[in-house]
Amino acid sequence: MTTPPLAEKRPHETTHHGITRSDPYAWLRADNWQDVMRDPSALPADIRDYLEAENAHTKTVMAPTEAQQTKLFEEMKGRIKQDDSSVPSPDGTWAYYASYVTGGEYPRICRRPTKAAAGDEQAEEILLDGNAMGEGLAYFSLGGADHSPDHRFMAYGIDTKGSEYYTLRIRDLEKGEDLADEIPDTGGSAVWAKDSTTLFYTRLDENHRPHAIYRHTRGTSATEDVLVYEETDPGFFAGVGATQSGDLILIETHTHETSEVWLIDANAPTSKPRLVAAREEAHEYDVDQQGDRLIIRTNRHGAEDFKICEAPVSAPGLENWTDIEPHRAGRLILGVTPYAGHLVRLERENGLPRIVITRTSDDAAHEIAFDEEAYSLGLGGGYEYDTTRIRFTYSSMTTPSQVFDYDMESRERTLRKTQEVPSGHEPGQYVTRRLMAPAHDGETVPVSLLYRKDTPLDGSAPLLLYGYGSYGISMPAGFSTNRLSLVDRGFIYAIAHIRGGREKGHRWYTAGKRRAKMNTFRDFISAGEHLVAEKFSSRGRVVAHGGSAGGLLVGAVANMAPDLFAGIVAEVPFVDALTTILDDTLPLTPPEWPEWGNPIESADAYTDIAAYAPYENVSAQAYPHILALAGLTDPRVTYWEPAKWIARLRTHDTSGATILLKTNMDAGHGGASGRFERLHEVALAYAFALKVANESDARTTV
Repeated sequence: MTTPPLAEKRPHETTHHGITRSDPYAWLRADNWQDVMRDPSALPADIRDYLEAENAHTKTVMAPTEAQQTKLFEEMKGRIKQDDSSVPSPDGTWAYYASYVTGGEYPRICRRPTKAAAGDEQAEEILLDGNAMGEGLAYFSLGGADHSPDHRFMAYGIDTKGSEYYTLRIRDLEKGEDLADEIPDTGGSAVWAKDSTTLFYTRLDENHRPHAIYRHTRGTSATEDVLVYEETDPGFFAGVGATQSGDLILIETHTHETSEVWLIDANAPTSKPRLVAAREEAHEYDVDQQGDRLIIRTNRHGAEDFKICEAPVSAPGLENWTDIEPHRAGRLILGVTPYAGHLVRLERENGLPRIVITRTSDDAAHEIAFDEEAYSLGLGGGYEYDTTRIRFTYSSMTTPSQVFDYDMESRERTLRKTQEVPSGHEPGQYVTRRLMAPAHDGETVPVSLLYRKDTPLDGSAPLLLYGYGSYGISMPAGFSTNRLSLVDRGFIYAIAHIRGGREKGHRWYTAGKRRAKMNTFRDFISAGEHLVAEKFSSRGRVVAHGGSAGGLLVGAVANMAPDLFAGIVAEVPFVDALTTILDDTLPLTPPEWPEWGNPIESADAYTDIAAYAPYENVSAQAYPHILALAGLTDPRVTYWEPAKWIARLRTHDTSGATILLKTNMDAGHGGASGRFERLHEVALAYAFALKVANESDARTTV
């Protein structure tokens, strides 16, 4: 075993609410972190040296698994259809789609006439070629690709650092060349007005916060752009969108629990924005349009799982809101999309999603039915409004993703695409199940499982337990080709649908945030213990896996129940939560206060976060093996969080555990760019899980 690097300890103290903390690794936070986001070479030499030493250590320790990593990579790559494309989405005379070429890392944005015959390759127009644009770059990300209403122009964003500062450009699709327009520091996408000349976009401030909406006129300099809306509260993020009809531009500003919407007539783009409803604490609403009425999804007046209201476009104020779909506790309305003659809503009840369609002429409603015990369901956006056809995607943990077109009048369901697995996939060899694990307080936690039929269920199988549990985000029980590389090697793959998500309605979210946050971690531990009790695995054979806020989760349970786990895989983990939420200069901190509490102002919030923050609670005990993955230019979870965490774990672990840090020096929150390059990081994580669970390739059938 190589000797791991030991980070230097430098005195650093902070005091809040009369409590003084010592943080000897605070120096790993670069004072010029904003500069590093734009130019990674600006990272101070001492920090770079430490991160590169950690990378070298990880490479050395994992060297015996390199052949296995290569095999895992080739397996996962072999399950990807290389010359793949999305189903073309019609918009009048054109249909737009993304496609990939064999060996290509990045998508091409294409279109074809809607009346072109299927398979007519001559009809295809390549509008943006991501492979050509990203050639020679260590990192490349294509943001939005938004075509103008007249189909002549396309606004698109590119990020070459991984820091999510996108430069917005405009391409003349007729000439196949970019205009001189170049807009830096944007969110990566744009919304066109009806004139195909005016577009709206979000600009990021020096703290990487989307704080302002600007109006740009095609063919002019970005210095001439007009400020349309500026958010002065750092706790609110601003964004811009459009209604399904395209008749209204929507300026949306929000925290994790409060929102506000402004309207601009897309036919009069220089008109002043009109407020729908002024922000009220804990009031969330979003807006779309059907004819002369707004369709509003809202949680107002106690509708914690949301209801749907309408209001005149001409008079959108709260006093004119009228219920058209009432609140029903336990049925969470996730979204509603209006079409010319129908309203389509996606909702979840008892942990499973469904699509409900209402014809507006007579309020006749029906739902689209599905048969499997656990599955994932999503609505495709689409460009058209005056249509009876919608698109949805369906998958389960055993069923590859399927894309359907659905006629809302005839109720005909047309399969447009099934995800191909070139190396082969036989769903009948696998089992997917949904269990309910008893929690510490009488609640039950849904758990989705995937395993091979020949996997022994006697406690001998290793198990990977994945979780997230924050921001009301639910983890779908969908299909993933990558997971098969673990499952084919005898692993059971489990997703714990813990509190902090919305799998069991909005209450499931509120019961896992702020003062109730500890429920999130206890639910995950309860899920793991239930799976052990039911002989799916055994203590010390479970590998916990989480990323971002899910990294907070696995970091916390490593402190709380280390003997349950063989290992922890923490991707871009939010493990230094107290320090981050105390630092109001960081991009996400003010908007995060509704989620975690504000420890700057509240002593209670401070002590709540301090009680579970992984970095704060590292103690002298026997830890499981740990692998942390970070991104140098990550604006969401900064690289120094996992770096500090790993440094502290090294000095406190009493078990001689393998504790590793791998920082991608060329990427941010999403890891390596490119559909294949990212698989190298997945292969590393899976090889680590196999290593610590003492599994080999013996059982693989690939």
